[in-house]
Amino acid sequence: MTANISRRTLLAAGTAATLIGTAAPAFGGTRSPAELLMGGWKPSKADRALVGRWARDTWRSLVAMTDEKTGLPADNIGSSVTNPVRSQYTSPTNIGGYLWSTVVARHLGIISPKESLRRITQTLTTMSKVDHHEPSGMYFNWYDESTGEVRYVDPDGTRPITPFVSSVDNGWLACALMVVRNAEPGARALADSLLSKMNFAYYYNPAARPGGLMRGGFFETPPPDEETDKGNHAGTGPDVYYRKFHYDTCNTEARIAGYIGFALDQVPHTQYFATYRTFPDSCDWSWVEQKPKGVHRTYLGLDVFEGTYSYRGMRLVPSWGGDMFESLMPDLFIPESTWAPRSWGINHPLTVRAQIEHGLDDAKYGYWGFSPASNPKGGYSVYGVEAIGMDPGGYPSDLEATNFDAGFEGCREGVNPNPTFGDGVVTPHAAFLAMQYAPGQAIENLRRIETNLHAYGAGGFYDSVAVRSGLIAQRYLALDQAMVMGAIGNVFASDVVRRNFSTTTVERRIRPLIAMEQFESGLE
Repeated sequence: MTANISRRTLLAAGTAATLIGTAAPAFGGTRSPAELLMGGWKPSKADRALVGRWARDTWRSLVAMTDEKTGLPADNIGSSVTNPVRSQYTSPTNIGGYLWSTVVARHLGIISPKESLRRITQTLTTMSKVDHHEPSGMYFNWYDESTGEVRYVDPDGTRPITPFVSSVDNGWLACALMVVRNAEPGARALADSLLSKMNFAYYYNPAARPGGLMRGGFFETPPPDEETDKGNHAGTGPDVYYRKFHYDTCNTEARIAGYIGFALDQVPHTQYFATYRTFPDSCDWSWVEQKPKGVHRTYLGLDVFEGTYSYRGMRLVPSWGGDMFESLMPDLFIPESTWAPRSWGINHPLTVRAQIEHGLDDAKYGYWGFSPASNPKGGYSVYGVEAIGMDPGGYPSDLEATNFDAGFEGCREGVNPNPTFGDGVVTPHAAFLAMQYAPGQAIENLRRIETNLHAYGAGGFYDSVAVRSGLIAQRYLALDQAMVMGAIGNVFASDVVRRNFSTTTVERRIRPLIAMEQFESGLE
């Protein structure tokens, strides 16, 4: 490691540590920047009591979402957990989230081992019987949670759909199965029976780019309203009908599908380096939020542009929308900062710092945590810190969808480099994801969201709240509540999700791969 690399790592870890009110520790030994970031933080009795109550209430919402006969959680419910109105649809992601949340609830002492096993067994038994794409072992995107039947009408109930088989959604379900088989021995055989049939090679297209990319997913039968690519990357079973898009950026939640493919030895490691850290710095790509800076490095024979974006004195690898979910949800399962201290170990703490500074210092909302969630005005919207996202349309941080555009140096002028922000929308699950890196600040932020903004009900934090108008999205989403449970489980139950996911085999197949990379993230 060169002196510059060491200094960049020191600065990133030390500055982030300062954010949570600790002195910056010396970097060295085997401790990662993420571990150093915690700065010796230990939860007080009051912290444990507060977060314990949040966990119990969050679990209550997940129980309310879950059908008593099938064990499948609805995608969402309204504010009532005693008389829940369920959405009548669910997804592999929601089902996976319920499974790992059950593991966390057991380890936190919210439910008994007997209840945990009963719930997990019920869900897995249902999943062993539902219709799915049998050659790949993958599940369709939408099921009726009360029957387990595949839905042929979209979640809004407005138009017919052709069942889709998503790579990312199946990735989250596979994550849950990998956690369950280690955390719940009584359900291991059931979990393994589902996981052993899942073949992520179906999604890997070696011809998409040197190194290959993961596809978004496929249809079993051709949809009447969409052009597709007929083919079969796995070479087993009949051809399928692929959606034309691939996941071609690294810092998104979609990297989980590649991780699972590596863990199951179904996808070559080159896929990881085939994705963009940022798009190139040429004018051909000037439609994105800002011009990246970086260097080129070679990994596994592939040229990688280690580009970064600039925000408030930081340089970091952006996500697509600048939101917490894309950057940090995979980190619930793979200890990325520990396994990859020169890349994710620097980038994750800086992502959290950027979110905090945006909410408190830049937009001056008084609160922070921005991620896709329910819109307080109704429906669903995307939220993020636009300056650390690549999407030119932007994931805004307020109800007004205030646009940030810094321009692309040497190619085009920015149209709004210094925006004035409006009614900020904070999403509690984003602050929970940050708890691994800024625990004290996350807990205080969430405490204030509950106490001052009243965005809390019998099932835990509501999905989002607009900080100036006080509008609250008074409903609970299975995915967002599962992220809350996963984050609490890792911070307050000794990395229970990560420990049960990251077996020796998984670590051997993923850690050396991500450890070799050096991002250009750090302080400017």
